[in-house]
Amino acid sequence: QVQLVESGGGLVQPGGSLRLSCAASGSIFSTNRMGWYRQAPGNQRDVVAAFTTVGTTYYADSVRGRFTISGDNAKNTVYLQMNSLKPEDTAVYYCTLRQGVTDYWGQGTQVTVSS
Repeated sequence: QVQLVESGGGLVQPGGSLRLSCAASGSIFSTNRMGWYRQAPGNQRDVVAAFTTVGTTYYADSVRGRFTISGDNAKNTVYLQMNSLKPEDTAVYYCTLRQGVTDYWGQGTQVTVSS
């Protein structure tokens, strides 16, 4: 089993920044992909950013140029730096890790962008 724990969410004003962290632990032996999804009330869970172990990085159009995903392999941690935040970025953000054919999810962290 793999456990993912997110941190770094909170309340921020429009134009502000937040950095989310996700620490992975447990039986990690062959990670294919790590990334972040988000889900706003009444909406489906959508991908925000992700990277694969072969070097591919993906960003949703709505966050490209504002958000940056990065990882620390030694610490099994993935980060999401979010700049120029907008009210429409408000959502619960989930960390995800794919190992083989299994997707693991964190419990989510709330990000609220409001003045």
